[in-house]
Amino acid sequence: MSDQELDALQRRMNGAIDALKQEFAGLRTGRASASLLDPIKVNAYGSDMPLNQVGTVATPEPRLISVQVWDKGLVKAVEKAIRESGLGLNPQVEGTLVRVPLPELNAERRAELIKIAGKYAEQARVAVRNVRRDGMDLLKKQEKDRKISEDEHKVQSEKVQKMTDAVIAKIDEAFASKQKDIAQV
Repeated sequence: MSDQELDALQRRMNGAIDALKQEFAGLRTGRASASLLDPIKVNAYGSDMPLNQVGTVATPEPRLISVQVWDKGLVKAVEKAIRESGLGLNPQVEGTLVRVPLPELNAERRAELIKIAGKYAEQARVAVRNVRRDGMDLLKKQEKDRKISEDEHKVQSEKVQKMTDAVIAKIDEAFASKQKDIAQV
């Protein structure tokens, strides 16, 4: 297996971590975060646009997110998109400013969020294991086609396994951090 092929496997594994971090950013913790509204799409100008492309998202207080909508005609669409996002938020409109207060998380909701974060982490682990499987299959094929020796196959498969273990450790670390974030009051 060439260095390029190993780099490609590493890139794909890191992609799983990046996707996990994006998923985690959308999960609500006790504090306001502008990234909480990132997954929300607003029906504007005949298409669905990301919220941050129709207004400025800010967190002026720990329990408040504000969206300064640039086009007065889109205020209702922004309010509707936030309300129907499934995040349990209730926006309040003041002119072109949409205030989104974050309610206190109860114990039941925290447990639910931790469970969801666990599912996201497991999906990332599965993605990394699939990349590992692809790498191992490639090594088997190369050995079968006599491009690499049995010893080289063993050395390369150990490299792939170490890479996999390191990435899964990062995923577990990210999950533990998010779990701690959610559990804090």
